[in-house]
Amino acid sequence: MSPITFNKRLSQIPEGVLHKYLELATDPTILSLSVGEPDFPTPFHIRQAAIDSIQQGKTFYTPSKGLLTLRKEISATMSRKHHLDYDPGTEIMVTVGASEALEAAFVALLNPGDEVILITPAYITYVPLIIMCGAVAVPIKTTADNGFKLTAEALTSAISDKTKVLVLNYPSNPTGGVMTHEDYEAIACVLRDKDILVISDEIYSELIYGIKHASIAQCAGMKEKTILINGFSKAYAMTGWRLGFVCSSPEILKNMAIYHANAILCPQTISQFAGIEALKNGDDDIKYMRDQYDMRRRLVVDRLNKMGLPCATPLGAFYAFPDISSSGLSSMDFCSALLQTKKVAVIPGNAFGAAGEGYVRFSYSYSLQHIKEALDRLEAFMNEIK
Repeated sequence: MSPITFNKRLSQIPEGVLHKYLELATDPTILSLSVGEPDFPTPFHIRQAAIDSIQQGKTFYTPSKGLLTLRKEISATMSRKHHLDYDPGTEIMVTVGASEALEAAFVALLNPGDEVILITPAYITYVPLIIMCGAVAVPIKTTADNGFKLTAEALTSAISDKTKVLVLNYPSNPTGGVMTHEDYEAIACVLRDKDILVISDEIYSELIYGIKHASIAQCAGMKEKTILINGFSKAYAMTGWRLGFVCSSPEILKNMAIYHANAILCPQTISQFAGIEALKNGDDDIKYMRDQYDMRRRLVVDRLNKMGLPCATPLGAFYAFPDISSSGLSSMDFCSALLQTKKVAVIPGNAFGAAGEGYVRFSYSYSLQHIKEALDRLEAFMNEIK
């Protein structure tokens, strides 16, 4: 048999550094601060809704775009919380996690040679998906100096006649950076007269501290140009349920739905019933978990700064992104040495692109006891390498 030939674009995808560290999280001898997953169980009333659907025999296929009841709840939630109105019949689609929504958006929008502007450091999935579409990622480097925000000047410099899409991810993974409505207005001024679409990954919209979440879709003239992606994993501690959604114009959603229907047919039925309950009655759960993350956030940032690792206070998500350049080590060497000597796993910043070099990502989606022990080991490590 001749050697099997595979899709050539697969060989262009960078090695998944993050996945190596995520595997370490399963090692009981390792104290991991690497996984971006809530440590809380899915709230009982949400689990019960799924159990009820099973017991009632509601286990059949649903419409490809998801249960209309769930889409109506998503519509109501977007209106109530974000003052954005989407038609549940034509402008909302339920997906297998926010990740599938991202994939469907890229596949629907991109042709070979199109350019996609990314705000870096960036979530690791974006570049591989762009490569698989034959498109080109154009990174914009952000820094801690301004909270890892995109500026109108940087965006203008990155735009070319090949630019098709701008990807936004605020609150940000990995930096915890947040954009305000005023920040988005400046970006919208650049985009309004251009044929550039926006994919806005807002999966951490409920995990924001001290300020109100903003979306570029709220800016005048931007809703129809924006593919807004969100989900249930982070807000409701539902990572394993694989439930997300996308809101956009009927034209864009119609084309995304072609890929979606052929790739997965429909989202998981049981998860959708759980999602309905989450949206109806889950606000108190969100507040409780957010308050816990906030407590951990303040502890982590305070300890990191005191041990000589400058860390801007993250305003969203559940990540801290300290500057480790004072250690004299690269991001990868820092993480490798910390793992080998202290059995603590964190993610090297360059896993999120070249702009992340000199940083590491700490997740504080762990118990306080777990976090304190990991920070104690980190402090001992820092004292040893000084």
